[in-house]
Amino acid sequence: MLANYHTHTERCYHASGEDKEYVEAAIKAGLKVLGFSDHCPWIFEDDYVSRMRMHPSEVDAYFSALEALKKEYQKDIKLYIGFEAEYIRELIEAQDDFFENYPLDYLILGQHFLGPEYKAPYMGMPVNQEEILKEYVDSIIEGIESGRYLYLAHPDLIYFTGKPEIYDKHMTRLCKKMKQMEILLEFNILGMNDHRNYPSKRFLEIAKKVGNSYILGIDAHAPEQILDQKAIRQAEKICNSYGIKYIDGLNLLG
Repeated sequence: MLANYHTHTERCYHASGEDKEYVEAAIKAGLKVLGFSDHCPWIFEDDYVSRMRMHPSEVDAYFSALEALKKEYQKDIKLYIGFEAEYIRELIEAQDDFFENYPLDYLILGQHFLGPEYKAPYMGMPVNQEEILKEYVDSIIEGIESGRYLYLAHPDLIYFTGKPEIYDKHMTRLCKKMKQMEILLEFNILGMNDHRNYPSKRFLEIAKKVGNSYILGIDAHAPEQILDQKAIRQAEKICNSYGIKYIDGLNLLG
């Protein structure tokens, strides 16, 4: 593995470690590219304060700290600065305006919620309603069609417990659209290591049938996760067992 674009920082309130520790872990692991993509801030209404993403007031420090590390380690590794973001139609324009004057390299789409988190369910909790699954897929497709996102993080995060044929119908639709638009799907190593509902074997079968391409994402919430070569090899082995083509993303941003 030569590149990882899915890296968090302690600013999201559920990760640990200094920014520099992530960079030094990546260099030690032999990565050529490290992208930071902490949970994006939103301009919420009603003065809501999130406890699972950085606040808008922390963004200046995020960019200044990482820009300094870019310079400090420019001979050792290529660093990029991005965010992992949901696509939430009612908030997206305010987010675009907020980011306009920052040197943002990329966004990855991670659809944790279908609306503002204080009034929308987390997609990693069990749901069995087809309308929620459909909305999840529709939101992702609309987000990708907007052209904002580099790739689709943990596409199978939604924990659907309804009829398998319903899951297959909507997730096949998702996979076909991502293939059509040449969008990579992420094999999420954190989800694999934590034995979450994703990466989903059922979804991997669908992606294999459709012919989607993947990228490995560590989804690092601690520096030591970047050094976990055993987990990375296991992820590669699973992808290979499904005959899924994956890339390391080395030239993804040039």
